[in-house]
Amino acid sequence: MDRVTLGMIAFPILFSLLALRVPVGISMFVVGSGGTILIAGWLPILSQVKTSAWHLFSNYSLSVIPLFLLMGNFAAKAGMSQALFKFMGACLGHYRGGAAMAAVGACAGFGAICGSSIATAATMGRVALPELRKLGYSGALSTGSLAAGGTLGILIPPSIILIVYSILTEQNIAKMFSAAFIPGLIAFVGYISTIHLMVRFHPNSGPRRAYVNYKQRLQLFKSIWKIILIFFLVIGGIYLGWFTPTEGAAVGVAGTGLLAILHQNFGFKDFKDVVEDTAISSAMIFIILLGAEFFNSFIALTQLTNYLSDWIFTQQFSPYEILIIILLIYLLMGCLMDSLAMILLTIPVFYPILINLDFGLSLEDTAIWFGILTLVVVEVGLITPPVGLNVFVINKLAKGISIVETFKGVLPFVVSDILRIILLVLFPSITLYLVHLIH
Repeated sequence: MDRVTLGMIAFPILFSLLALRVPVGISMFVVGSGGTILIAGWLPILSQVKTSAWHLFSNYSLSVIPLFLLMGNFAAKAGMSQALFKFMGACLGHYRGGAAMAAVGACAGFGAICGSSIATAATMGRVALPELRKLGYSGALSTGSLAAGGTLGILIPPSIILIVYSILTEQNIAKMFSAAFIPGLIAFVGYISTIHLMVRFHPNSGPRRAYVNYKQRLQLFKSIWKIILIFFLVIGGIYLGWFTPTEGAAVGVAGTGLLAILHQNFGFKDFKDVVEDTAISSAMIFIILLGAEFFNSFIALTQLTNYLSDWIFTQQFSPYEILIIILLIYLLMGCLMDSLAMILLTIPVFYPILINLDFGLSLEDTAIWFGILTLVVVEVGLITPPVGLNVFVINKLAKGISIVETFKGVLPFVVSDILRIILLVLFPSITLYLVHLIH
């Protein structure tokens, strides 16, 4: 069997292991190391086992991942998720569907601290679902808006997946954060508009709540201004070059850690939980990264990427046709796979192809634009059937609401996401505007 064929067979084998619920990192390691042994024998893989873990985990850039995770966990324990939802609810709740809009807004705010979609969905689901059900919101709207809002956690900076993409493609993390900001804002506006349209056609699905006066809103704002200050200090400091992303993450950890410690209900057990959750999440991500290292080395050994590049260019597809095909593949994979696994699995294959296409952009601009498009499409995969991890997370928290109803509620948000993808594909300048303005 030739190397290219072996590389092609590796993907269905990997998907089969994932379908059998073998952990992603272990699946990648088994397929990657097994393929390398078949091609080059035992000696190269033994050498790789000896050196890869140290080479990968000693990368200074990776230290930003546990720091941002720790920042998000401290913020959650400091009661920031509840405070954000209460403030947004006070500002928007008197509109029809306003509480659902407030939940999306709180997801955006918490995602700006947390950097993880699943964590954002789970945290805000626990906070907002009881209130939405109490107000009489339909199961479809309440769960659909939270599942969709949770996806903002991986788009609005800081984003763990965006950091991983930057490291894989050797791009500047600060520039990637800048590029993600406007698409993230468009996503937020799109979700708010979707809720507005949903309650317009189905008024009983999102009833109004009592009006909250400005004095009460000001009181609620006092509980969140510190976390807003930390966010602007961290992200603004990174944008303006005051400190590196890792240093910014450390500043964020110090700020949210201090808020958590000063919180009246925060004790030693909570501190232990924060550290433990961060360690477990970091270990899970790092194991996936290590597995991807072995799998990507095997793919490079098969020269599958070169073969695909040559084949695509002989078909004389236009650059945009190739881009659309890749994005459609991401949409299909997003229905079946975890977002981080998708990025690690596909970027080594797709990135070398895309970076050599002529979109009228510089190499760096193409890499940044493609990274944001990839992130947006992966984000859509988090709420699309039949998997949609965010949908299952929210549905598990929503007792008495069927998964079918939740998927019905999330479909209008998927339409909003598709329109946003089309907009970003047609107008790369939307993604690159802040990059060129700031950097």
